[in-house]
Amino acid sequence: MLSMKYLVVLAFVAILASLGSALFFMMKDGRDGKAKTSNMVRALAFRVGFSILLFICILIAWKLGYIHPTGIQAGQ
Repeated sequence: MLSMKYLVVLAFVAILASLGSALFFMMKDGRDGKAKTSNMVRALAFRVGFSILLFICILIAWKLGYIHPTGIQAGQ
């Protein structure tokens, strides 16, 4: 169960890092007469991939019983 928390934290850090790198490339590419590159698009694509991977891992962990839902019961 503890490893699942580390996996989620690691995925969030990867998502934030790819957003930060996309921001960096958005601000720096195409300046000083240089041609624009596809680095920002690649960073955002990685962010989408990390988000989908995190969602799938959470669903698998729930299905295998590693995590349990808490909070308000459904139908009340």
